[in-house]
Amino acid sequence: MIKTLIFDFGDVFINLDKVGALQNALNLFQLKEFSPEMIACNEAYEQGHISSEAFIAFYKNEFPNLSEPEILDAWNYILRDFPIHRLVFLKQLASDKKYQLILLSNTNAFHIKWIQERVLFYDNFKSQFDQFYLSHEIQLRKPNHSIYQFVLNQNNLNPETCLFIDDTEENILAASELGIHTWHINPETDDIVNLFNVKKDLF
Repeated sequence: MIKTLIFDFGDVFINLDKVGALQNALNLFQLKEFSPEMIACNEAYEQGHISSEAFIAFYKNEFPNLSEPEILDAWNYILRDFPIHRLVFLKQLASDKKYQLILLSNTNAFHIKWIQERVLFYDNFKSQFDQFYLSHEIQLRKPNHSIYQFVLNQNNLNPETCLFIDDTEENILAASELGIHTWHINPETDDIVNLFNVKKDLF
């Protein structure tokens, strides 16, 4: 029996444009692909291992012709709208009190700042969860096993009673390897509000 629901944030609640963001950034940087150094910087920032200032400094050093606003706009390009019906669904879940609700997201300080400034109900959204884990705050990142183990340990959870919902296959596979039930949600065809229809075999 599922007792705990663990949700990703991007493309589960807030819509993302991953393809568009990647192409926009490559166009801006005049590159065909991200360098290993850029990928390492992005991942370090997402885990809170470097500051926002250091993150911007890295990109300004790599691309001295670009301004900080241009770099920030490219970084935040991925973030889109947050449909209100998903908040309604989450609030109903929270009020029912049938499940422990946990958010587990790979994110960073700039993205959260953007969301806080534009998603007017962000605080309301956050308050619906029993635990709210952001990678840059806990300095762990999906799909590393350590982040899932952290959540299990912190909340004294049995993985067999947990369902993890994420749009990224490698994150799903990693959680599955620890015995956690999963739903690999497809943002093109699925919506979190249909959770209990899609995964009815677990409830």
